[in-house]
Amino acid sequence: MLQKNLVIVESPAKAKTIEKFLGKNYKVTASIGHIRDLPKSSLGIDIENRFEPKYITIRGKGPVIKELKNEAKKSKNIYLATDPDREGEAISWHLAHILGIDDKKKVRVEFNEITKNAVTNAIKKPREIDLNLVDAQQARRILDRLVGYKISPLLWRKIRKGLSAGRVQSVAVKLICDREKEIENFLPEEYWSIKAMLQKDKEVFESNFYGVIVDGKEKKIDLKNKEQVDSILAAIDKKNFIVKDLKKGLKRKKPNPPFTTSTLQQDASKKLGFSTKKTMIIAQQLYEGIAIKGEGSVGLITYMRTDSTRVSKESIQLAGKLITSDFGEKYFDGGNEYSNKSKKDSQDAHEGIRPTSIDKVPISIKDSLSADQYKLYKLIWERFLSSQMTNAVYDTLTVTFENKTYIFKSSGSILKFDGFLRVYNSGDEEEKSLNIADVKKDDILAAKKVIPKQHFTQAPARFTEASLIKTLEELGVGRPSTFAPTISTILSRDYVILEKRSFSPTELGILVNDLLSEYFNEVINEEFTAQLEENLDNIAEGQLPWIRVVEDFYKDFSTYLEKADKEIEKIEIQDEVSDVVCEFCGRNMVVKTGRYGKFLACPGYPECKNTKPILDKLDVDCPNCEGKLVRRRSKKGRVFYGCSNYPDCNFVLWDEPIKEKCPKCGSLMVVKKNKSEKKIKCTNEDCGYSEVKKI
Repeated sequence: MLQKNLVIVESPAKAKTIEKFLGKNYKVTASIGHIRDLPKSSLGIDIENRFEPKYITIRGKGPVIKELKNEAKKSKNIYLATDPDREGEAISWHLAHILGIDDKKKVRVEFNEITKNAVTNAIKKPREIDLNLVDAQQARRILDRLVGYKISPLLWRKIRKGLSAGRVQSVAVKLICDREKEIENFLPEEYWSIKAMLQKDKEVFESNFYGVIVDGKEKKIDLKNKEQVDSILAAIDKKNFIVKDLKKGLKRKKPNPPFTTSTLQQDASKKLGFSTKKTMIIAQQLYEGIAIKGEGSVGLITYMRTDSTRVSKESIQLAGKLITSDFGEKYFDGGNEYSNKSKKDSQDAHEGIRPTSIDKVPISIKDSLSADQYKLYKLIWERFLSSQMTNAVYDTLTVTFENKTYIFKSSGSILKFDGFLRVYNSGDEEEKSLNIADVKKDDILAAKKVIPKQHFTQAPARFTEASLIKTLEELGVGRPSTFAPTISTILSRDYVILEKRSFSPTELGILVNDLLSEYFNEVINEEFTAQLEENLDNIAEGQLPWIRVVEDFYKDFSTYLEKADKEIEKIEIQDEVSDVVCEFCGRNMVVKTGRYGKFLACPGYPECKNTKPILDKLDVDCPNCEGKLVRRRSKKGRVFYGCSNYPDCNFVLWDEPIKEKCPKCGSLMVVKKNKSEKKIKCTNEDCGYSEVKKI
């Protein structure tokens, strides 16, 4: 007699959490991700037959499928509870095919959070598999396969094996290469500022040159050279800065909305130093369930792949109760609703990322979490709670001074009410201290100093993981779930390197990008890729047949492919020859670029396989021997510093060493930098010497 109900999810961790909620009448098991996919050994798409995909069982999934079929035979009802997105819908569709379940049967259950209420309510309301979502996923998979499996062999033939191209990854590389060109071609422009240090009584504050008075009106002037500045300095009267206007006001700063996938990745990168891959792995753990002391396995956050900032009314009310009880009524004014950028966002059916229970204050469950799980959960919890709090309020003041025909201005703000900042500061809340003396209209002040300063415009910054994700999202390239694997791929292919948290293209990356830009510019660019994403959204909404999108793409793509194959000559990458002689065969070693940067290799490979690192020597003596300290890179790509005499000397440290010795004890010192200052400290823990210097 069939007794149990079978629930199939993707991961064992998720299965364990859900089984606890459903009880003894349910068996919950895992497919462990996809069970069918396109073959790795061939294209797997019948181009002549309306792009029919040829799915096969993924290698190693035979035992899993056998177990699923056995459980299905013994089960009264089958529920497919894979993740609530296109990928999850496709996995359910493949499972239905393998288990012989009719597409029209209501077996699909979906929940945005793994809590008892969400799971039990979803089981009561199964639906049919959404074939529009399946078609959208299938179209994406086929498009990516066509690009990858058609361009990659071309790159192998023309450049070298192991290279790859992709709709999203190639656009990401293009953005990094284009930014590098901007930096290389950047011509700094001179500009100047004039700062007057004004004094009233014992108070001294700064006022900055703004412009001139023309026909009784203020006109802003940009100071571009020393001659212009000198003429102003010669004309102004240092004892005659007259207060002509005071403007007081209030500025309200709204809280940030709950996290989407991309904003979570950006903030985790900026605040925690997490890579996108690490962020998504930990977020998946928090979503699927963590063993909490006294409770068992609990899903701590809602689904982490989402473009939405919308949250449930119930979660807002519960957040309001906590805010009111912990901070007071003035910190909660009914909560905040956030509209999404577009109704066509592919994951808009979900909520934004929030804690499943706001009452699970991070510190209360810290002992049940790993250090990284705690950091990410705390970030998500604080962001959501703050999103429902009241605005921060600033007092603002702008004072306008006249000096003959010239204008100087002082402005600032001071926090009057912290509001959401009580819980969460995203780092973009700039506050310029309101350090202005108690001045009144028509007061006349003297300047202690008038300081001219020359500046030069700066080249655009290289992309960090956070800024690259933000740019891809703004351009509409890819989806939140694709950002982490995209970054992993372009790093593993040696197209870019990540150094000091910034991306730089390698010579190989520039070469491949130039080639793709020349021959495939119409299909591998920001605008075209974003348009394809919009088409995939339309497929998901049932407004566009997937075959038409693929056919339209391939019609032009195949033409570009044929042209490129005919015209591109074989490209020989010439290795840079070094002056280091191979100690085994006497040849001059050459410079190669690998996953972790450049290294030396013998050109006699495969007869001679000698390799060695390129030592980036610093002018700093090793404190343990007579060697020099060198900059190295770990297997994970992180820069560290060790002795040039390794392995005979094992001295190593993560912080950058400096030549200057500690003035207190004479030990080695290291430096840590941020945007505005650097902290120099002694490595001798017993000494404790440190100093902070402005940059």
